[in-house]
Amino acid sequence: MDPLGLGLKPVENKFGKLKTVIASYGSALVAFSGGCDSAFVLKVARDVLGRPNVKAVTAKSPSIAGREFEEAKRLAREFDAEHMIVETDEIARPDYRSNPPERCFFCKEALYERLLALAAAGGFRTVCNGANADDLDDWRPGHRAAEKFSVRSPLIEAGFSKRDVREHSKRLGLPTWAKPASPCLASRIPYGEAITPEKLTQIERAEDFLRDLNFSCVRVRHHGPVARLEFDPKDFERLRDDETRKEIVRALKAFGFHYVALDLEGFRSGSLNEVK
Repeated sequence: MDPLGLGLKPVENKFGKLKTVIASYGSALVAFSGGCDSAFVLKVARDVLGRPNVKAVTAKSPSIAGREFEEAKRLAREFDAEHMIVETDEIARPDYRSNPPERCFFCKEALYERLLALAAAGGFRTVCNGANADDLDDWRPGHRAAEKFSVRSPLIEAGFSKRDVREHSKRLGLPTWAKPASPCLASRIPYGEAITPEKLTQIERAEDFLRDLNFSCVRVRHHGPVARLEFDPKDFERLRDDETRKEIVRALKAFGFHYVALDLEGFRSGSLNEVK
């Protein structure tokens, strides 16, 4: 459908709407993880509002993988966006550390409290994030935190799905257009199991090791002594190689796991929400 009669595809109409939405902010702090969605929002905000009116803010905490943190810094430089790092201490909050199904609410609450204070101090009119329209169909307690603090979600306001974000990121030449989702490390720990720095370090080391073996889409779910590995099913064939399999087992045991198990359903985002 082309309600304006401009001969544009829907995603192009959405892109125009997105720019209008962001322009209405006047100035903005962007909650920037370096993922596909927040990178797209930052790039468009930087182009629409201009460098002085946009600042990317990235959280640093034990639940954020070091590689993702470094990638966020690199992207901010590439986009020529002012970038600020804030240390969040959500793991010190009992409501977060106990890991209830609403864990993400408490994490985002800690982040948005900081961002609103920074926005007020820096004269920024708006705080925004990278949530997209598909997130409304998933279990996203963090969205409630955004509503609590009046954090804007320009992708949702413009009707951008994840597919739209990837398509337009590719058009803009953004290196993140095909980047796999990489939620926080705490999302690998089953609800009700306490989040500790030690568990987060185990998960990060294991996933870094597997990515170094060129398994790009992987999750290491932490079930106490058991590491449950989720791979893209197309990578299952690689696991039939004895040397590869033994190398993975040796490494993960060295990281502190006693058992290493393959999930035959393969990778699926948010699999721990199946039993929340």
